[in-house]
Amino acid sequence: MRIILASNSPRRRELLAGLDLDFEVQVMKGIDESYPDGLGMREIAEHISLKKAEAYTLAEDELLITADTIVWLDGEVLGKPRDEADAVCMLRKLSGKTHQVITGVTLRWNVSESMHSSTFSCVTDVTFAELSDEQINYYVRKYRPMDKAGAYGIQEWIGYVGVTGLNGSYYNVMGLPIQRLVEELRRLNIVNKVII
Repeated sequence: MRIILASNSPRRRELLAGLDLDFEVQVMKGIDESYPDGLGMREIAEHISLKKAEAYTLAEDELLITADTIVWLDGEVLGKPRDEADAVCMLRKLSGKTHQVITGVTLRWNVSESMHSSTFSCVTDVTFAELSDEQINYYVRKYRPMDKAGAYGIQEWIGYVGVTGLNGSYYNVMGLPIQRLVEELRRLNIVNKVII
């Protein structure tokens, strides 16, 4: 089956490549990532990943992987920051607290001219130490985390100096819960089980 990763994220590409599966990247711009009011944290991430998947047309024997990651703090979604000031504000909110990182993943595939899909999500608790304004400003200026939910990448400097605890998948925080993805691919019997 031809595997397509629908993501601009270099971290998702790196993680999927680590499975030794052949895949290609296709990215459709302009997909609406809004969601209805009243959804819970898992439902938001799953809703957006499914919307992304449904925007693509698949040929026979193609498997599409879409994902969406959100940061959830005390009932508030922290998406990608609009600018540096917004990134600083987000990191101040996360400082000294535990938040949840949720990634929704949708697999959509076409077999025998029939479309199928499966959507799941993973949640990881991440705890930050108290961050100084100097640390926050340094990180935002140097690493420019405008493409990251919650304005941080755990695999970067801020993760080294700030993260004091993690409960769940580290790779989920990077943007793709790779072990859970493997479980789903095996369960659905749509890739070679010898490899994964």
